[in-house]
Amino acid sequence: MINKGAGILSIILGLIFMIFPMFSAGLISVIVGLSLLFFGISAIFMGINMRNNVDNTFSVITIIIGLIAVIFGFLFIFYIDALSFLVGIQFYLVGFIMIVFGITGLVSRMSRVSTFTSILVLLMGLIAIALAIFAMSEPIYIAIIIGIVLIIEGIALLLSD
Repeated sequence: MINKGAGILSIILGLIFMIFPMFSAGLISVIVGLSLLFFGISAIFMGINMRNNVDNTFSVITIIIGLIAVIFGFLFIFYIDALSFLVGIQFYLVGFIMIVFGITGLVSRMSRVSTFTSILVLLMGLIAIALAIFAMSEPIYIAIIIGIVLIIEGIALLLSD
């Protein structure tokens, strides 16, 4: 029963993402921005309250993290498209890690990984970097891709029972 409800919800959200990709990307940015804004404000107050009870360094770090969260919250709400930014950052991280592993596999003679596998990992890392650039420059397509994935997931949930 829960799978059917989640499947239907996933299909509806997927259709919304595909039909209204700019609205979907904007809505995600506002949600992420508000979450960061509230988290940042909470962290700032927590850091101020900790100044008397705990080590001063820890409270200063908490306040700084709160301020950074507030700044990013406002950026996501009013300026940066959170969807493309976050997806792009994820692809960059994965891409760089894969490139490092690919190069390490090629350079290391003690590695149990074959040369072919190392080259394949290196190429996939380069593709991930290209996807990061694409995601940050074209957030509409990322919203459409997420919509397609949500619909596929929804169908899979409906068929699972």
